[in-house]
Amino acid sequence: MNSKSRPVTVGRTKTFPCSYLEAQQEQLMVLQEEVIDIGLFEQLLALGFRRSGSMIYKPQCPQCNACLPIRLDVDEFKLSKRQKRTLKKNQDLSWKIVDHKTQQQYELYERYVNNRHHDGPMYPATPEQYDSFATASWLQPLFIELRQGEELVGVAVTDVLPHSLSAIYSYFAPEQEKRSLGSLLILLQTQITKMMKKRYLYLGYQIDESRKMNYKRDYRPHQILTQSGWVSQIAIKNIAN
Repeated sequence: MNSKSRPVTVGRTKTFPCSYLEAQQEQLMVLQEEVIDIGLFEQLLALGFRRSGSMIYKPQCPQCNACLPIRLDVDEFKLSKRQKRTLKKNQDLSWKIVDHKTQQQYELYERYVNNRHHDGPMYPATPEQYDSFATASWLQPLFIELRQGEELVGVAVTDVLPHSLSAIYSYFAPEQEKRSLGSLLILLQTQITKMMKKRYLYLGYQIDESRKMNYKRDYRPHQILTQSGWVSQIAIKNIAN
């Protein structure tokens, strides 16, 4: 793999227990580069890679291929009835984009993880752990903030690339679960992708067998990366039939 003829080094991790599927072993293909050009990073996103902190990785598991890269072509995206209701019931909220992390953002993240993910690998939340996946030494993400009056109730950490946005992680006030703020943050990211005149919103990996990771198919039409390239939801249905 190269960018402008510059070689890029790729390695693999050892296998380790999967965070999402019980009894499965996970292994990652990892770029071993300290600095990555954002144009190259966008190409890697299109090949199914993902960012966590400064590390760029792609699952390469020995016995499993459940992680499916998923993205939205925002010009094709259509709101479902449920998503329209989500927008309607949250009209009292405001949002803004900031280009730096804040203590208030971290405090919300800590509440979210310690309340909703106390059985996962991100628990317990720490400032160092938050920085280790949210920020990169070679790319400054944006932080999309949701507020109810002055109170911060949701944040979406988002990378901005030449032709796309990439959703890194979203979190929200756990006591506001009935508002569907996780869904609202994705819908906001689709709007912002359009506003910035970008084409794609990358949503990471869809894992059908995981309760925590199988919600991304609700955003339609979406595209899944297959061995034949990116295939739309409609095309997948046609193949299945």
